[in-house]
Amino acid sequence: MKRLAMLAAGAGLASAAAPAAAGTITITVTDLRNNDGVIRACMTTVESVFPRCVRDPNSHRTVVRAGNNVTIRFTNVEPGDYAIALLHDENEDGKANRVLGMAPREGYGFSRDAPVRMAPPDWDDAVFTVGSASQNIRIKMRYFL
Repeated sequence: MKRLAMLAAGAGLASAAAPAAAGTITITVTDLRNNDGVIRACMTTVESVFPRCVRDPNSHRTVVRAGNNVTIRFTNVEPGDYAIALLHDENEDGKANRVLGMAPREGYGFSRDAPVRMAPPDWDDAVFTVGSASQNIRIKMRYFL
């Protein structure tokens, strides 16, 4: 009986020390105005670089063709707090084009449908928590012009 209790205690310690499992984040992109160009997606845990996650070397990033049904998957996502930014790069020049340097000419979208006012959304409006389970997220593309 004593041996069984020791084995059970050891098993509990081993599972407590195991790292949290990585999951998959699947993003469904909706409301694209056309199928031109690509969708640039980035997901970061670093508030200070959001929404320009290229400044985070550990961010999850990908580029996919725009189309009628766009799905983006980030795999091996460790548990933590993340925010996602999408850009519909219609002319595939790798940047967010603007009119008069201010108003976005191309589409954008953020996790939690974070609101855009006169600037990109705040981290607190876009952040969501990832656990060990996979998650499905819908992000609506928005266009200023």
